Amino acid sequence: MHIDRIVLHHLRMPLVAPFETSFGRSVEREGLLIVVQSEGLAGYGECVADHDPGYAYETSQTAWHVLRDFLAPAILGRTVADAADFQRRVARVRGHPMAKAGLEMALWDLQGKREGRSLAALLGGVRDRVDVGVSVGLQESPAALVERVGRYLEDGYRRAKIKIKPGRDVADAAAVRRAYPDLRLQVDANSAYTLETAAALQPLDELGLLLIEQPLSEDDLWDHRLIQERFRTPICLDESILSARHARQALEMQSCRVINIKAGRVGGLREAVAVHDLCRARGIPVWCGGMLETGVGRASNLALASLPGFTLPGDISASDRYYTEDITQERFTLNPDSTIDVPAAAGLGVTLDPAAVERYTISREEVTG
Repeated sequence: MHIDRIVLHHLRMPLVAPFETSFGRSVEREGLLIVVQSEGLAGYGECVADHDPGYAYETSQTAWHVLRDFLAPAILGRTVADAADFQRRVARVRGHPMAKAGLEMALWDLQGKREGRSLAALLGGVRDRVDVGVSVGLQESPAALVERVGRYLEDGYRRAKIKIKPGRDVADAAAVRRAYPDLRLQVDANSAYTLETAAALQPLDELGLLLIEQPLSEDDLWDHRLIQERFRTPICLDESILSARHARQALEMQSCRVINIKAGRVGGLREAVAVHDLCRARGIPVWCGGMLETGVGRASNLALASLPGFTLPGDISASDRYYTEDITQERFTLNPDSTIDVPAAAGLGVTLDPAAVERYTISREEVTG
């Protein structure tokens, strides 16, 4: 693939409703759309870094800088064979996995379009629809949370994940469990606890949860082992897993029993597949996390989640969960069995809505090398 042109769009899109986690409250979402042109084709990628470094150190501004000044110039005007070749070319850039993942996604899209194959087929997917759930942010009270979860169940979701933080954890989860005894329920702390304060979470073990996600800091692999020893409920790691190497270390330490895979967090789809393959070989369940993606990133997540090792519902959700208007012509909808169809067209299987892209673009730049 000869890379002829790369254009960056900085997007700011309003959310359908505020989304609150342990590290903050969002009413809109920032991200980067990356358009790569090659020999008459256009590939689309999405960088999921947000406006502030709450979830990770990358932000939309730092990702813009790294993409414009380092990653895009490494391939612009050159021939890139595939994702592995891209990663070799940018290996000297330390870190910045979300920036790398966004550009790599566009290259996967181009490869699929050149070969007439869907992204799911390129990655080795085996499903044409994937199980999904809904992620529910912190609400003003347990009663409000129960009401919000109920609305999503009415929409057809069969698995819910609720956000927790100190002081808003056991009571919230217990209220949802009382209201919906058979719901597939899990909680996500987003690193809000320490080894000491996590003791308050022990009653969660009595609620029949699918998992407890990332209770401790992202660099606390050993302390997560100590937490997992105390709980029957599986601990799931998210922020701690930045590569297949981190996944191997976590499993060898017995720091978790489930892993959440986000392509943006691990530096791209190629590394995400490597994490999947490692976990599958060791009998560890994985699921696909979400970062409030547009239709571009959502299509990529669906293709990734079609791989055989993704045995738990992902945080992918329908388009209207987060956006009234998306930047793609395609809208992803929830099937009656709480699944979403995997795009079958070449590449990501989505086309941009130029008017919507223009409406939500706050800055645009063509990389010139």
